[in-house]
Amino acid sequence: MTISKQLSQELNLRQESIDAALRLINENNTIPFIARYRKEETGNMSDEDLRALYDRYLALKSIQEKREEVVRKLQDLEVYTEDLGRAIEEATSLTEIEDIYRPYRPKRRTRATIAKEKGYGSVYEVLQKEGAKQEDLDQVLQDFEDPEEALQGGRDILAEAYSDQAKIRALVKKFLHLTGKIASQEGKKPNPTYEMYHDREEPIKSILNHRILALNRGEKEEALKIKLTFPKDLLEKQVAMTVLVENGLKDQQEMALIDGLDRLIYPSIEREIRNELTERAQKDAIDVFAKNLKPLLLMRPLKNNRILAMDPGYRTGCKIAVLDEYGKVLDHTVVYLTSSDQAKEAAKKKLLDLIQKYQLQVASIGNGTASRETEQFISDLIEENKLDMTYAITNEAGASIYSASKLGAQEFPDLDVTIRGAISIGRRLQDPLAELVKIEPKHIGVGQYQHDLPKQDLEGTLQGVVQDSVNRVGVDPNTASVPLLSYVAGIGPKLAQEIVNYREAKGPFKSREELKEVKGMGPASFQQSAGFLRIVDAENILDQTAVHPESYDLAQLLLDQKEEEAKEMAKEAKMTYTLEDIKEELKAPGRDPRDQLDQVALRKGAIGLDDLELGMEFSGVIRNVVNFGVFVDIGIKEDGLVHKSKLKNRPTNRKEYAAFDPSKTYKVGMTLPVEVIDIDKERNRVGLKELSKDRKIKED
Repeated sequence: MTISKQLSQELNLRQESIDAALRLINENNTIPFIARYRKEETGNMSDEDLRALYDRYLALKSIQEKREEVVRKLQDLEVYTEDLGRAIEEATSLTEIEDIYRPYRPKRRTRATIAKEKGYGSVYEVLQKEGAKQEDLDQVLQDFEDPEEALQGGRDILAEAYSDQAKIRALVKKFLHLTGKIASQEGKKPNPTYEMYHDREEPIKSILNHRILALNRGEKEEALKIKLTFPKDLLEKQVAMTVLVENGLKDQQEMALIDGLDRLIYPSIEREIRNELTERAQKDAIDVFAKNLKPLLLMRPLKNNRILAMDPGYRTGCKIAVLDEYGKVLDHTVVYLTSSDQAKEAAKKKLLDLIQKYQLQVASIGNGTASRETEQFISDLIEENKLDMTYAITNEAGASIYSASKLGAQEFPDLDVTIRGAISIGRRLQDPLAELVKIEPKHIGVGQYQHDLPKQDLEGTLQGVVQDSVNRVGVDPNTASVPLLSYVAGIGPKLAQEIVNYREAKGPFKSREELKEVKGMGPASFQQSAGFLRIVDAENILDQTAVHPESYDLAQLLLDQKEEEAKEMAKEAKMTYTLEDIKEELKAPGRDPRDQLDQVALRKGAIGLDDLELGMEFSGVIRNVVNFGVFVDIGIKEDGLVHKSKLKNRPTNRKEYAAFDPSKTYKVGMTLPVEVIDIDKERNRVGLKELSKDRKIKED
C-alpha cells in the first residue's frame, strides 16, 4: 500500500487531495498559503489538517524507510526470506520492524555470545529439540570439562533466543498493556507535591497523560520510584504454552524462559512501554499547548483605548507605562503601592495625574507578584475618585523574557528593562497577537510540563500555531514589527527586516505591487505572502483584503457586479472555493476576524480569596484548558478550576467521559458562567462548576 493510500484510509480523505497537498508542501509552499489559496486542490483542508497530514506522512515515510533498511540488511546477511519480507511489510511501527530484525542484529558480547564461543551451542540445540530426552542432554554434556557450566551456557543461549523472538515480545507487550499497572512509591527525596502518587497503582491501558508526565517528573527528581506490575505467573504460563517444545527437558526450557523474561524481555518491554506512554503524553501535552495558544493569540484586541500599563512588584515597586491608542509610550514611572502609607498616597497622586493628563481609559495589570494588591489599589482609586475607567488582569508570562531580550532593547534602547515589561503588559491588551509574537511561544504559559517536552517538537508545533494565527488575521506591512512580519507566509526574519527598512527609507507602501521592490522579495516570496499583507489605505480596495493578487480578475468581476461572469470564470478555472472566499471578503473589506470574538473582560471592582463564599456566581474568562478541566479567571489572584466532571458539556456515559477532551468544546478566552463550590485557603485553590448559559450572573 502506498503512503498516500494509507493516509487516505486513516484520515478518510480523497487520495487525490492528499497527493495534491503533499505535492504542494514538497514544492515549498507554506501551510497557510495552501490552506487559504489552494483549497480546490486540497479539498478545502484547514491549516491544522495540513499540518496533521504532513506529520503523519513523515511518520509513515520513516516506517517505510526502516522497512527498506531492514530488508537490505537481511539480504546482505543472506538470511532474507519471503516470510520475513511479508512480516516486515505488515509491521505497522518501528518497534515491530526492530523486533523482526532483532535475531539477526549484530550483538555486543552477551552471556549467550560467550557461551557460543565456548562451544555450548550443542547443548542449546538439544534443549530446544523436539522429542529430546535427558539421556540426550547427558550425552552432550559429557563432551565438556565442566558440564554444569555447559548446561548454564546452553540455557543462556536459549534465553537470548527466546528474547529475540518477535512473537514472544509481542505477546508480553500485549499482556502488559492489558493487565499491567504503573506503580509509584515515595522516592529517596520526598516532595509533598507528589504525595498523591505514594503507594498508587494505575492501569497502563487507562492512565491519563498528565499523570504520566507527573510521574516521570517525580521519578526524575527522585521523589518517586516507578515500576510496572502485572500477573507474572499467568504471563509466564501463557508464554510457555506458546514457545516450549515437546521434549523431556521442559524443566530446563522453563528455567531458560524465566531467565530470558526476567533478565532480557521484561526490562526491554518495560522501557518500550514507558517510552510509548511518555511519547503519547508528550504529544498530548504539545497538542494542549497548541489548542490553548491559538485562541490566546486570536483574542479580540482592545482598540482605541489609552492604557495605564502596570507591572506589579513589592520591593522594586509597580512599574508604570502610559500608552496611547496605538501603543506609543507617552510616559513612564515607578510607584510603590505596598509599602508605607506615605508612599501609597504619593502613588495615588501620581497615578491620578497620569490618568487625567493622558485621559487614560483602561489599566492593564500584570498577573504576577503583587497583582492582587495592585488590583485592589486600582479598584479603590476608581471608586474613590469616580473615575470613568476600567481595568483588566493581563497574563504577563514571558514579559520579563521580552524586556531583557535583544528585541526589547532595540525597540526601547533608552528605557529600563522593567519599564519594557510594563509596556508589553499594556500592549498585550491592545493587540495580543502583535505583542505575543515577540516572545517564544513556549514562554506564553498556556500549557503544562513545558520543560518535560521535546524542545524541537514543542517549538515546531507552536511556531506553526503562531504562523497560522498571524496569517489568519493578516498583517499591515506599514505598521507591523519585524517579529510579526517574520511569521507571514513566505517571509522570514531577513525579508521582514528588509520590508521595515524599505518603508522607513521610502515611506509607507501604497500597493501590494510596490512590495516587489523590496530587496529579497522574489516571485516565490511574493506569491506566498501577498494575500496576507494588507495595505490598509491602498487605492485599490483589493489590496486591503485577503484576496490574492492572482485572483484580482475574478474579484473585479464581482466588484463590477458581474456575478454570472465571475461564476463562469470560477467554474472554468476550478476556483469555486476561491469565489466564495472572495465574496465573503468583499462584504467587509479589510475586516479583522478577531472583532467577532468576545471582548476582553474589564472590571471596576476587586475581590480576594477572603471575600469568596460558597455559592457565589461569576462570569469568568477561561485562562487555560487541560485534560482534567478548565482554569477560569473570576477576579482573584489564582484561577479557579472547573474539573471536567463539573462541566456542562461532559458526557454522562462512563466510557465517553473517560475519553472526554475539554479542549474540543472550551477555548482560552471564552466567558463561562460559574459557581464557587470549594474554597481551599491553605493551598489558594478554588473549585468551580459551570452554570447554564441562561443563568443571570452578577457581573464584577
